Amino acid sequence: MELYQLRSFVTVAQLGHLTRAAERLHISQPALSGHIKALEDEFEVALFERSPSGMQLTAPGQRLLAGAERTLAAAQALRNEARAIRGAISGSVSVGTLSDPEFLRLGHFAAATMGRHPLLQIHFQREVSGEAFEDVRDAKLDASFYYGERTDPSIASVPLTGIVYRVVAPIEWAPRIARSGWAEIEREPWILTPSISTHWQLANELFRAHGVSPSKVVEADDENLIMSLVTSGMGMALMREDLALEKARANLLCLWDEARVTTSLQFIYLASRAQDPEIRALVEGLREVWHLRH
Repeated sequence: MELYQLRSFVTVAQLGHLTRAAERLHISQPALSGHIKALEDEFEVALFERSPSGMQLTAPGQRLLAGAERTLAAAQALRNEARAIRGAISGSVSVGTLSDPEFLRLGHFAAATMGRHPLLQIHFQREVSGEAFEDVRDAKLDASFYYGERTDPSIASVPLTGIVYRVVAPIEWAPRIARSGWAEIEREPWILTPSISTHWQLANELFRAHGVSPSKVVEADDENLIMSLVTSGMGMALMREDLALEKARANLLCLWDEARVTTSLQFIYLASRAQDPEIRALVEGLREVWHLRH
């Protein structure tokens, strides 16, 4: 029995699919099948029931899964301890970012983290919030900033700050927007984000709560682009309150005061990696920059 075989067993159990598990582990599907077969031969029990829809744990597989997870966790803890003994944290980590680096304090975050750990390299990758969640879950990213609440127990998060979104419209529309209710707002053109984004989910929940279904005139996945489209007269949108107030004070757009939507900014990573030195280094940097208590 090898650790890589146990890792394959646990990954297939988590994902329920050989192809997705092979992609996460960066190995071929035949190699992954070989790992599972070797374990089944050694344990002399079937771990999975195979079907066209995926891989389901057998009763023996369910009983052995917890022990496999404990073994992998113990091995990772031993590796972490060895790294701590060596002292320096090195290597590279990929971190998903959203559209506004200033709001995320990315520069200060990178400086704080790499100032403490100069051998650690951080690679930032711009993401749509929903894609960021999926990429962290599927181990395509080591961690990411994320708008919204954590809904998957395999994902751990560090809450950073609350966010309020406001409904905004082109400044030229201010007279009629001020007199509008939801029935009138529904008839206005809207700038919406792709359905995978948290921004779209917030807008959809707001519309559903008031029984309206506005029509989308433009789809955009960047806050600055949305702001430009609104100020250019293309339509209404949800906008982060700090940006909305700034542009309203400059008479570039108007606010509709009948609705506010709240969510939060989080930093997410796989819960199973919470004790990895690289993840701990990132979280330490975040706590310093966002003035968070331990």
